Amino acid sequence: MSIAVKSISSADDDAKTIRMVLLNDHEGKALVLLPANMLLNLVSIWKHSGRHLQPVRGSDATKFFSQAALKVEVGQEKLFRLPVFIDRSLVDYERFNVVEAYTGLAFEAHKDWFKDHLSHCALGLSPHTIETHQPSGNDEQVITRAVERFTTLRIQQRLEDTLGLPPLPASMKRLVELRSDPSAGIDDLVPLIRNDASLAAQVMSWAASPYYAAPGDIHSVDDAVIRVLGFDLVVNLALGVAMGKTLSVPDDTPRDGIPYWRQSVYVAAAAELVCKKIPAQHRPRIGLVYLAGLLQNFGYLVLAHLFPPHFSLLSRYIEANPHMALEYVEKQVMNVTREQIGAWLLDNWGLPEVVVDAVRHHNDLGYDGIASDEAKLIYIVNRSLRRHGLADGPIEEIADSLLQQLELSQAQVDEAITRIIENRDELDALVHTIAHGH
Repeated sequence: MSIAVKSISSADDDAKTIRMVLLNDHEGKALVLLPANMLLNLVSIWKHSGRHLQPVRGSDATKFFSQAALKVEVGQEKLFRLPVFIDRSLVDYERFNVVEAYTGLAFEAHKDWFKDHLSHCALGLSPHTIETHQPSGNDEQVITRAVERFTTLRIQQRLEDTLGLPPLPASMKRLVELRSDPSAGIDDLVPLIRNDASLAAQVMSWAASPYYAAPGDIHSVDDAVIRVLGFDLVVNLALGVAMGKTLSVPDDTPRDGIPYWRQSVYVAAAAELVCKKIPAQHRPRIGLVYLAGLLQNFGYLVLAHLFPPHFSLLSRYIEANPHMALEYVEKQVMNVTREQIGAWLLDNWGLPEVVVDAVRHHNDLGYDGIASDEAKLIYIVNRSLRRHGLADGPIEEIADSLLQQLELSQAQVDEAITRIIENRDELDALVHTIAHGH
C-alpha cells in the first residue's frame, strides 16, 4: 500500500503554513509543528526531548487524522493536549494554520491550547540549508565522501573495488554488450539465453506471463524471444533483473512504500506506453526508455547495500517527511542520492550512456544532455504513477510546457496510466515472476 502525499510547492512555501506531524514511542504520542516547506530533522528532536520518537506509518496517520472528531474545534483542541514540540522559528506565533500531509486535514490551532506543555527546539531544515551542507565535487567524489563518512571504509584505490560490490556474471556482461550494439539482433541473443539455464527459465516464465498474452503455448526459448517478447524486451528485462538481483531488496524500507520490483516494472511499462505516443520522428528509442524505467530506482538498492544502519534511519526520515522530494531527504541523511550512486554503478558496469544519464537525471528538469527526452519521460511517468499510489514520492504537478517539449498531451499520459491500472493483476504476476524467479 502507498499513500499519495502532495508535495509542498513554492506556492505553499509561506512560513505561515505549518506542518503537523504525529510521532510516538513507548511513552506515547507527541505532535510536532514546523514550517510546511521544511524537512523534520528527527535527530534534533531525539536530542532535545531525550525520547526516541518515531513517525507513525502513513496508513496509521491517515486513520488517526481522519477521525470525525478532528473536523470540529473541540476535537482539534483535544488533540493538542498531546506533548507539542514546535520549531524555534514559530516561537512568536499565537495562531497556527496547520496542515497534515497524509490527509490534508487543515485548521487553525491556537497557542492557548498547548502553551503550558509546549517545547521549542530547532526542528526544521529547508532544502536550501540541506544543499549548503552537501559535499562539493562530481558524483564520484560525493559518493567517496559519503562512503568514508558513513562506513569504516577508506577509499585508497578504485571506488568500485573498495566497495566490494558484486560483479556482473559473464552472461550479463554479454547482454550489456548486446544492448550497446545497434547491429545486434535475435540471432546473437537466443544462443546466449540457451546457454544460461537460469536466464532461459526466466525468459520462458516472462513469455508465459498474462501481461504479454501470448497466443498458444510457448515451447522453446526461440519461441519465447521471437514470437512473444522480442529482442529489446528480453535484453531489457534480463539486464534490469540482473542488475537488481546483484543486490538484495532491503528489509527495513519505508512502511507503506511501493515494493522495489513493483515500482520498477510499473515505471518501465508506463514509460514504454507513453513513449509510443510521442511522434515517431522525435521518439526516443523505446527499448532504452524501458530499461531506464526499470532501473530508475536502482540506486535505492545500492544505498541499502552500502549503508545498512543509515538506510533504516533514511526510511524513518522518509516517513516523517512524505511531502519532501526524496533527494533532499537522502542528502540530509546520507549526503548522496540514489540517482548519483545508481547511475555511477551502472556506468561502471558499462550500461549505455543514454540509460545511465536518464537514471541520473530523471528528477532534474534542468538537465539538457544526451538523455534529456528519456529523463523527462521517466519524470512524467513517475509523477503520474504517484497520483495513483503506484510510485514513491510526493505528488507534484507536471507542467504543460514539459509535456509540450515531448509533443505529448496530458490526455495521452492519462490514457497510458489508465491502461497500467487496468492491467495491474497481469503486471503484478510479472512482478512476482521477476522478484521470485518463477
